Amino acid sequence: MTFFKNLLIFSGVTGLAIGALTYFTGHALVHPYVWYVLAFFVLITAATFYITRLGISYDSDNFQLYYFGSMGFRMLLSIGVVFIYVYLFSENELQFVLNFFVLYFLFTGFEIYSLLANLRPNLKKQHHV
Repeated sequence: MTFFKNLLIFSGVTGLAIGALTYFTGHALVHPYVWYVLAFFVLITAATFYITRLGISYDSDNFQLYYFGSMGFRMLLSIGVVFIYVYLFSENELQFVLNFFVLYFLFTGFEIYSLLANLRPNLKKQHHV
């Protein structure tokens, strides 16, 4: 449950930063669809965490399989969203792609940080045994 609370806090801080950038620069730096992209990453991060957690509860020995499978799913879905936008819309493509991948890397970093924070106690137990 702490992952989802941390995800909510991280998303709120990211939303505030986007709002501040939009307020001070208009749409010079921030694409008008950035809010949809933010919602996409909140949902996909929550879904991949849930799926990974569900897989681990059934088979904890294959953690890497579930985690890297969820990362691959996120990457394919992200590439699909970018290609759909570029194919359907012709305005501000570069701005959309840059905003998209900044959020992609922020949320991937958040997920890796959360994963390391959750695994650190388990790693310490393994070394002391």
